[in-house]
Amino acid sequence: MTLTTRLRLRTDQIVSYLDQGTGSPLILIHGVGMQHQAWSPQIEAFSQTHRVIAIDLPGHGESTPLEKGSELPDFVQWLHDFIIALNCGPANIAGHSMGALIAGGYVSEHPESVNRVALLNGVYKRTETAQKAVLTRADEIANGGIDLKGPLARWFTESPTDLIAKEKTERWLSQMNQQSYAITYRAFARGDATYTDSWEKVKCPALFLTGDGDPNSTPEMSRTMAEQAPRGHLCIIKGHKHMANLTAADTVNDALTDWLNQPVCHHRSS
Repeated sequence: MTLTTRLRLRTDQIVSYLDQGTGSPLILIHGVGMQHQAWSPQIEAFSQTHRVIAIDLPGHGESTPLEKGSELPDFVQWLHDFIIALNCGPANIAGHSMGALIAGGYVSEHPESVNRVALLNGVYKRTETAQKAVLTRADEIANGGIDLKGPLARWFTESPTDLIAKEKTERWLSQMNQQSYAITYRAFARGDATYTDSWEKVKCPALFLTGDGDPNSTPEMSRTMAEQAPRGHLCIIKGHKHMANLTAADTVNDALTDWLNQPVCHHRSS
């Protein structure tokens, strides 16, 4: 795998990313606390047929963080600035968890720049109980530190494949700067309903994928979004939780391949 590239968006904003392969651009956006390496199975598979651009979120990897108090639309604008600077649109955009929120917001704000969109383990209008829990975690992160045990317990089973992915994920989480983690997690905690009323307007192929055992990015959330999107497709992977792209890589790659083979029909804003 090639080394990351650093792109300066502004004087105070640098984005690190992996740019590998040729063809139609496929942008991969990871979740909170991860790095672009969390897409390794997808980078390896799709760089054979596409130009894969795997980004480090602000404050992750070598990317500089956004300002404290940034909300989901700020991360969407950050992605737009990146795509414009790299001149890589329209693109296929796949996001995981927080990356899914950003991908969903981006196709809502900039449909002309998106060929296809995929939300892996995305969240949608959390219940009051779930919302309270995630906001509490956001406060704990801001005031205390990065909890490793909680996410790892929620994200993985005890299968051999999961344990390998769990070890990698623990390493990525342990490398996070607390302040950067807190900024991104706060936006993640508060952004689950920001763009939820936009799916019926999204005309491009839209994949919604999650694990049947994911307690936070639930199958019902993905099902609801898939039903609203005119070209929505639902994929629920049995026996897996939050990091399905690592723990069920072959199944996820098959679903992404089908998604990438769907014909494109742009919807341009009036």
